Amino acid sequence: MHVHILGICGTFMGSLALLARELGHRVSGSDANVYPPMSTQLAAAGITLQDGYGADNLVPRPDLVIIGNALSRGNPEVEAVLEARLPYISGPQWLAEHVLPGRRVIAVAGTHGKTTTASLTAWLLEAAGLEPGFLIGGVPRNFGVSARLGGADAPFVVEADEYDTAFFDKRSKFVHYRPEIAILNNLEFDHADIFADLAAIERQFHHLVRTVPGDGALLVADGEPALDRVLEQGAWTPVSRFGTAAESDWRFSLEAADASRFRVQHADEGGREEATVHYGLSGEYNARNALAALAAAHCLGVGLEAGAAALSRFESPRRRQELRGDIAGIRVIDDFAHHPTAIAATLGGLKAGGDGRLLAVIEPRSNTMRLGTLRARLADSVAAADAVWWYQPAGLDWSLDEVVAASPVASRVIDDLDALVAAVVAEAKPGDRIVAMSNGGFGGIHERLLAALEVAHG
Repeated sequence: MHVHILGICGTFMGSLALLARELGHRVSGSDANVYPPMSTQLAAAGITLQDGYGADNLVPRPDLVIIGNALSRGNPEVEAVLEARLPYISGPQWLAEHVLPGRRVIAVAGTHGKTTTASLTAWLLEAAGLEPGFLIGGVPRNFGVSARLGGADAPFVVEADEYDTAFFDKRSKFVHYRPEIAILNNLEFDHADIFADLAAIERQFHHLVRTVPGDGALLVADGEPALDRVLEQGAWTPVSRFGTAAESDWRFSLEAADASRFRVQHADEGGREEATVHYGLSGEYNARNALAALAAAHCLGVGLEAGAAALSRFESPRRRQELRGDIAGIRVIDDFAHHPTAIAATLGGLKAGGDGRLLAVIEPRSNTMRLGTLRARLADSVAAADAVWWYQPAGLDWSLDEVVAASPVASRVIDDLDALVAAVVAEAKPGDRIVAMSNGGFGGIHERLLAALEVAHG
């Protein structure tokens, strides 16, 4: 079968393409603004990519078109699909019909941390010899790919996004997955382009809760009022809490001397277990993600001690506190953070996990950021940094000057990438860490920074 994917370089759709290829289908796809790591991953899998959209991309005629949620009516290729009466389907529905049947599905949901938590969960199952399949919105470095089928009867870990499914299906993606185990990691307002308010997102999360069977498991973070409101709407599945609260089923506490080392306690009707965890990501935010993964793996028979040992060999996914290079002791780090909470958590974790100055370079690129819905929170989100450069991208309808004016640390706004790189490199000195944060390619800024640092300091 020839499967053609519209929006193929999005993290979800690109991962879907890998699964279709592994199933033996001929796969092609089209997208705009193609960039690594997804583009290189797809090319390595032998998948044909077309840069840009148009009717010509549908020649030869595919047997099925999978349409990503970033595309809508008016897109020339979408219009061509409809006019040619080609069979089409959404990505989440295709996954539900062609990959998930008969599998024990673990869905990882939440506003933040989905990619890291899903990667952690898949790795714990892999280390236990369960050969899981997975679809993750990033590239877990322990596996080198963002998706695989795994063993025929093995569990399947899916990053469960609350964003809508397609232009013809406005339900959240995760309602298609019918998980046995659902992780609800956190919940706050995001995706202002499709949700009117937090209550609308809570309603979608409750739709997910409704799909988990009574003999499954709901793993729910403590200290999250929005998740409490979701459960108040009804839950028909045993709920286990995880976090720092004394009454939670799974608890962790950071060791003061080492921000990447923490103690885990688990209590249930079988008794109490404890273990010390040490892995490569630091801070409370990352410890909570690891705790959720330990709890999910435990539901599938992975003991706490075995899980804790596997975490020491975990490598963070691409673009999650990923070290891209070190020039003369100046480290350049890539991170996907694009929401005030995620920006604050990333910077806080990096600050706690290392010495030297922390220089932040941030592109507010997401749809929610472009709308300015959360801009009042941006200034405080960078408090852990020593200096911040904000990139004002084209299409941002509001000025970042107000963020700079309210910033608790030294900040600047620059609207030219070359000038931005020059400014950061002029400030950087050995021992500094530069973290560039965006949910897009950011104009290849990491490579530009490394090249400029090589000239200045190499």
